Amino acid sequence: MKPFSKIVTFFLFFLTTVSYNYAQQRVRDYGIQIGVIPTGKHNAIIDVKGVKVGHVTIEKEDSVHTGVTAILPHGGNIFQEKVPAAIFVGNGFGKLAGSTQIEELGTIETPIILTNTLNVGTAVEAVVKYTLQQKDNENVRSVNAVVGETNDGYLNDIRGMHVTHNEVLEAIETASEANTAEGSIGAGTGTICFGYKGGIGTSSRKLPGNLGGYTIGVMVQTNFGGVLQIAGINIGKKLGNFSFSNQFLNNVDGSCMVVVATDAPLTDRNLKRLAKRAFMGLAKTGGIASNGSGDYIIAFSTSKQVRVPYKSISLLKQEVVSNDYMSPLFMAAIEATEEAILNSLFMGKTTTGKDGRIIKALPVPKVISILKAHKLIEE
Repeated sequence: MKPFSKIVTFFLFFLTTVSYNYAQQRVRDYGIQIGVIPTGKHNAIIDVKGVKVGHVTIEKEDSVHTGVTAILPHGGNIFQEKVPAAIFVGNGFGKLAGSTQIEELGTIETPIILTNTLNVGTAVEAVVKYTLQQKDNENVRSVNAVVGETNDGYLNDIRGMHVTHNEVLEAIETASEANTAEGSIGAGTGTICFGYKGGIGTSSRKLPGNLGGYTIGVMVQTNFGGVLQIAGINIGKKLGNFSFSNQFLNNVDGSCMVVVATDAPLTDRNLKRLAKRAFMGLAKTGGIASNGSGDYIIAFSTSKQVRVPYKSISLLKQEVVSNDYMSPLFMAAIEATEEAILNSLFMGKTTTGKDGRIIKALPVPKVISILKAHKLIEE
């Protein structure tokens, strides 16, 4: 190749890369307002006081793009101080370990781990080991590890099962109340959303004092398809990249894990109602919960008023939010889930994966142009 041709080729590659990895800013950084409820300080799940987040990213050359994300409901011994929780299944083509005990007893007793489909077993073992080794758990003989997944096998050598106990334990042990990282990291390193690079996204909402002053925080691992919508605009159709646009079942299947945290004192029953509303946030982005998609929402409360001690007592005295005051929390969960999913896309980066497959980042400049044309962003 002649020197001039090399320069031209490099220049074109550079333009393409810049176009599809544009700035990597969050949705609100562009002036796009999702919903009407104010966000928390960081607009992230860690706005719910006490919640910790940790990520470990595993990338080796082009064939390995995977990782682990850990979400801790509080910084203490979760097994000894369980939190009320619930799960809603939008579509059950997935592997959410620990779900039946949560459904039965209404509590979570371990960190929540997100990873890839074939490493769920590894993560369960690591969480059990972590829990058994904690102080005061010396006589524990049963641990309900909570591990969710999405399948990152298009970009990642998933059969290699590259996540080990070490990465899971590292994600738990390095989790912090200041971690707001998003995009192609942790459990979202190799995921795809609406045909573009998906990943980890987060958002929060803070209710005003007259509505309780509670905070809702959401974290998502996006790996699903449909027709992307942003602020009610059919972006997927305008970009010409949506499920069924090129070939049947082109990018429709996948999964989405949604974790909803709140400091509102809620029972597991009302947490399930909250989880159902978070699923509506997924729908607002254009997700369709396809046949091959595992769409799960895990919701928990961090309020000390409703925690359940391991050493049981005959009667629990709890003050909880009543049904009539749940609607603002429902709305907050919908908005935060919608924005968290969009953040995962806006913060994604073009990735070359297994067998040379390339998944591009969302073409943000085109999206911004479309939204400006609809007067959803001020010039």
